[in-house]
Amino acid sequence: MATVTTWTGQDATALRNALRMSVTAFAEHLGAARRTVAKWSSQGSNVLPRADMQAALDTVLARATPEVRERFEALRTAGTSGATAVTSRLDAGAHADTGDDGDGDSCSDGDVRRRDLLRGAAIGVAAAPNVAPLLDVLFSPPPSDGAALSFPQFSRAVAAAKIDYQACRYERALDRLVTLLPSLEPVKSSANGERRQGVEALAADLYHVVGSVLLKVGDRGTALVAAERSTRAAARSQDPVAIAASARIMTHALMGNSHDAQAVTLAENAAGSLDRDTRLASTDAVAVYGALVLRGAIAAARRHDRDTAHAMLEEATRAATRLGYDGNDRWTGFGATNVLLHQVNIALTLGDAGTAVAIADTVALEKVTLAERKASLFVDVARAYTQWGRYEHSLRALRTAYEVAPEKVRCRPTVRRLASDLAVLANGSVRTAAVGFAQSAGIRV
Repeated sequence: MATVTTWTGQDATALRNALRMSVTAFAEHLGAARRTVAKWSSQGSNVLPRADMQAALDTVLARATPEVRERFEALRTAGTSGATAVTSRLDAGAHADTGDDGDGDSCSDGDVRRRDLLRGAAIGVAAAPNVAPLLDVLFSPPPSDGAALSFPQFSRAVAAAKIDYQACRYERALDRLVTLLPSLEPVKSSANGERRQGVEALAADLYHVVGSVLLKVGDRGTALVAAERSTRAAARSQDPVAIAASARIMTHALMGNSHDAQAVTLAENAAGSLDRDTRLASTDAVAVYGALVLRGAIAAARRHDRDTAHAMLEEATRAATRLGYDGNDRWTGFGATNVLLHQVNIALTLGDAGTAVAIADTVALEKVTLAERKASLFVDVARAYTQWGRYEHSLRALRTAYEVAPEKVRCRPTVRRLASDLAVLANGSVRTAAVGFAQSAGIRV
């Protein structure tokens, strides 16, 4: 097992990255102040945690899984923790961290300037959209006003909501959903036979959008409710592709609630059922199959199951080859380019930040036509560079993500945490720029 004789800030940061924890989460895990952990990241090998923190870090490493210890050792060896590689951890330039996290005069001038910057950035408020009206109509839908929508009208409205979601226009999507959900039952009541099954397939798509938006804004529990409703509607439609598509949002919702093992199983089973029921005879079936397998691959990576993740990636690659183009069949955005985007995310999830950046460099951006996917790519690149300690590159990628999809950066809790971490981890002009970016984007750090 990997052991550390004397912890430096660089070693502590490597452990944090191996655990895939944010600065805040790692500080809480250790019982340390957030500022202390940020100092370890920014000063690297030039700071030595105090004795009680040395012991706490020993304990965390001893209790880590083999996969975490393997990543930790790789990060230490590769020097990707964010500090310059050192020839000696105990050189004359290293100094002890006293652990003084107060606001008194013991702080250095640099710490005072940092605190002033962060206080200035705290003026910004995370501009997450108001989901309360959506929750109201989701659980207690009011009677629909006026005449029921026709089937074509309802179909176009559901498609518009999906388009808004894929364009990361979450506030507009929420407005549409608040109107659409009360319209669902009247549309069902006016349909029968095959048309009723078509309405149920649209209802599955509608709840799919609801679940997707709720996941983006961090309401994970309610997203699981919406995913379950999508699954029920799809089953009533008796459409194998609709059933598999609803399994995709359920897989995503399970992952959002930390049920990664169940998400892998569901993705595998739903993809297998779709294959048996349709023989993947249509482009919709191939696209949904490939998207399901990709979602399962990410869930497997989150469980540190590298073999399953890569096997599912290979299966998705075969599906993309069979499809033969980058498209958006059944709202999947699936194709060979989409597989590459997932490879970036999976490499990052498995702790391979350098691999993630290398794969991202091969992506032809002109083929990424959906704003949601393009912004996700740049967010992943920003996360990889942060994991690598290259904060200027990370900020540049995050700015690009914001230009592509500002609501995605403002609304997603994980992206807000990334921006907040950057404002603490970076130094000098990069820190100032990161704080300024967070403030302009409405993110509290």
